[in-house]
Amino acid sequence: MRHLLSDYKALVFDCDGVILNSNRVKTEAFYNAAKEYGHDAAQALVDFHVEHGGVSRFRKFEYFFTDILKKDYSEVELNSIIANYAKEVRIGLLNCEIATGLDNLREATKNATWLVASGGAQDELREIFEIRGLVHFFDGGIYGSPTAKDIIVEHQLGNGNIQLPALFLGDSRFDHVAANQFDLDFVFITQWSEFTELNEYAYSNGLTKKLSLNALLD
Repeated sequence: MRHLLSDYKALVFDCDGVILNSNRVKTEAFYNAAKEYGHDAAQALVDFHVEHGGVSRFRKFEYFFTDILKKDYSEVELNSIIANYAKEVRIGLLNCEIATGLDNLREATKNATWLVASGGAQDELREIFEIRGLVHFFDGGIYGSPTAKDIIVEHQLGNGNIQLPALFLGDSRFDHVAANQFDLDFVFITQWSEFTELNEYAYSNGLTKKLSLNALLD
């Protein structure tokens, strides 16, 4: 972090593993959606998912068919497996733990715009955040796939919704790549991350790590 927390004009949040303890929910949902194609194929999809945190489900299931199964697929087949995945994820997102301290962090950054830039499906996220009473925190909006995370950041910078200096709070390599590409400061939120190389990656890139959103206030 190159600035005091109170100096940031925008805070950009990843969702899974940062706001919601939902990484495990999605990992299990990827396996269950793909298991009818065999354990090895489903596990390969899970491995790809974990390695490419922050990438949309659409890209991951396309990869599943083209690179893991190495087969042609119809739009019906792709939509069916995504629907099975989404059904399981929705249940998990409605019941998983929410990060503590959002009220205090919002008060500490009351002059900043807050927005979500997620690899999760945008419509799904907006519904979940509404049901779980989180929408009011994010005055800058809630954005997700099928628009890629880096494109979301680019668009929101372009329309003035993100003003610099801005801070991106994420838990994956792709979160940092998206932030760094547009000169946003970055902090790794570690407590729920599935990024196995996080510590080494953070050290080699000189990045700040915090256990949780609440720990930003320490």
